[in-house]
Amino acid sequence: SEHLQKTGIPSRSEDKVSVLDSGPEMAEPQLAVAPVVTSKLSVKAPEFYPSGYNQNFNQNLPDSSFEDRYDGYLTLAEYVQDFLNHLAEQPGCFETEIEQFAEALNGCVTTDEALQELVELIYQQATSVPNFSYMGARLCNYLSHHLTISPQSGNFRQLLLQRCRTEYENRDEATKGDETTKTQFHSFVLFLAELYLNLEIKGTRGQVTRAEILQEGLRELLNALFSNPVDSNLICAVKLLKLTGSVLEDAWKDKGKNDMEEMIQRIENVVLDANCSRDVKHMLLKLVELRSSNWGRVHGTTPHTEATPENDPNYFMNEPTFYTSDGVPFTAADPDYQEKYQELLEREDLFPYYEENGADLSGPGDLYFDDIDDEMDPEIEEAYEKFCLESEHKRKQ
Repeated sequence: SEHLQKTGIPSRSEDKVSVLDSGPEMAEPQLAVAPVVTSKLSVKAPEFYPSGYNQNFNQNLPDSSFEDRYDGYLTLAEYVQDFLNHLAEQPGCFETEIEQFAEALNGCVTTDEALQELVELIYQQATSVPNFSYMGARLCNYLSHHLTISPQSGNFRQLLLQRCRTEYENRDEATKGDETTKTQFHSFVLFLAELYLNLEIKGTRGQVTRAEILQEGLRELLNALFSNPVDSNLICAVKLLKLTGSVLEDAWKDKGKNDMEEMIQRIENVVLDANCSRDVKHMLLKLVELRSSNWGRVHGTTPHTEATPENDPNYFMNEPTFYTSDGVPFTAADPDYQEKYQELLEREDLFPYYEENGADLSGPGDLYFDDIDDEMDPEIEEAYEKFCLESEHKRKQ
């Protein structure tokens, strides 16, 4: 009460006294009601959305009509570009929104011109936006299997490969052009590499293969890059081989070709003869080293259960290290491991009460083990039995 009086706030007891002393002739106290203020801020105001959130995609509900999906979009190009930007900002939404996007495209991409426009928009996004080549390749693969339109000029995949061929045919000029031209060409090379890894071709018997035409194209692109061994071209070649080297070599070997050996030989010649920077030469040598280790791949010759010190060089890799009384380290790989380990156990007396059959870990009169109660509390036991019965009943249903 004293604290409330100091702060000017009446206590509960003071309230009661004032009401009792007011007498019957006094009117009931009137409470002041603050006027209601109506906000003019809409629930869809940008203040309520996190930065980078695209409000247009909130309208694209699975059960919405075709017209509802395109509220706020004037053209197909605007809708597609907005979705591409959305993917670039939030790549994690690909799995959840790609099906709906393809369905929307099937409703509006009904002419050759619309399909050509769609291909061009995706191509430009994949070759101009940093780090979008992988997402663009995944998008192309999905649309190649889910777009229903297939005009006489070619389906989505055919038009996409035709668009890539236009850039591919200018490879010699591009590798000798100015920095802007080279940068654009290098983006195209990496996009084509992602297409080779992600674009699936389904055969007549249901088998899935890669586009063989892209395999041949990547080899010619590598030749063009190594034919003009300036730093930027060589860096692009290194990125390309790191990305696709293992897959390309396997494919070439299946055909009985030694194309990868020729590529490695060209790299070694560049390191010896080209006037590239020291850092780029170091990158090339690291690439040769990577290839010599089978592109970093490890193939187990025997199952894990059959691994032995004789057939698995990593058998003792994760074994603990122990120390003798003299401080000398030893592991399971040591020939005298059993003898040294037994000496360690006797010295440390690690398990003084351990029986040979492992039945008793405690010594006589061990307070901790003696106090353990193996029986459940009645309520817990009843709840557990009920849980088991319900689980069994659900399983039978």
